[in-house]
Amino acid sequence: MAFIGNQPFTAAFLTDTFSGTGSQVAYTMTVAPANTSSCLVVVSGVTQDPSTYSVSGTTLTFSAAPPSGTSNISVRYLGIPASGVTTTAYRTVTDFTATAGQTSFSVPSYTVGYIDVYRNGVRLVSTDFTATTGTTVVLNNACTVGDAVVTESFLVSSVLNAIPATAGAVNSTYITDAAVTQAKLAAGVAGNGPAFSAYATANQNITAATFTKIQLNAELFDTASAFDITTNYRFTPQVAGYYQFSGNLYFSSSVSVTTGFIIVYKNGTGVNYGSNNTATNSNMMSSIASLIYLNGSTDYVELYTYVTGTGTITVIGGSSLSYFQGAMVRSA
Repeated sequence: MAFIGNQPFTAAFLTDTFSGTGSQVAYTMTVAPANTSSCLVVVSGVTQDPSTYSVSGTTLTFSAAPPSGTSNISVRYLGIPASGVTTTAYRTVTDFTATAGQTSFSVPSYTVGYIDVYRNGVRLVSTDFTATTGTTVVLNNACTVGDAVVTESFLVSSVLNAIPATAGAVNSTYITDAAVTQAKLAAGVAGNGPAFSAYATANQNITAATFTKIQLNAELFDTASAFDITTNYRFTPQVAGYYQFSGNLYFSSSVSVTTGFIIVYKNGTGVNYGSNNTATNSNMMSSIASLIYLNGSTDYVELYTYVTGTGTITVIGGSSLSYFQGAMVRSA
């Protein structure tokens, strides 16, 4: 069947079944209905008028015991009050019948200054009684026996610290934990994962035909302080995920550079090789792009090079010439 909008959702009414004994009048229900009209009571197939039973909490009480029978009593709940909801009374009324000469009355807790007192239907002015303790009211004039004394107290609430309905009213000042961390993001979201950009500030001489680690001793940025620029010149992020790396090296030789390329090493082993250029002069440049998974604890990456040529071969330092950079693009 077609519907305009969402398809209606239906569910069976909750029903309790009891067995009458011929003498039992009280039965314990699964839930507490709001009142007698909120449940349909059937005894031996006959629907009962609400005047023949009462409900108090989860107790169903019949005015006369239903007859004996197996599962002959059915209670179908037409409406169930919301559970787990705390209500607050904003007005509390307490009635007293005074004894001869009585002046003091114990009342439910109230806020001083927010209570009215009536004697025989007449509201007393504040000078006719004392209400300073929060739990008692004392009349200035003693009552006669049978006087009707009524107290009416009011709950005091404050909106002093309410957040105004204006743009920007809610900010990190009012949020307990406003920081966005990787742990709070859904699986596969890179979010604020580690990122770095490191480079060599000084020239580094390279031994020809030897795999050599590049000494990247400076950073443009390192969001997680995960790149070591003093000892090992390596990136060791503490967040597991897939990382995109790129790098570039500029070679120079006093005579000539013949071939050269750069390599991304993972845990001491070359895993991705960059462009293998061939030159017949003293200068050459090589670059690389690499996507690698890192476990977020022990895995690390470094930048190496392999160059052949004659004369003194040097990697020229500079943030735009010889650099290595990377960022997490997807969490594990």
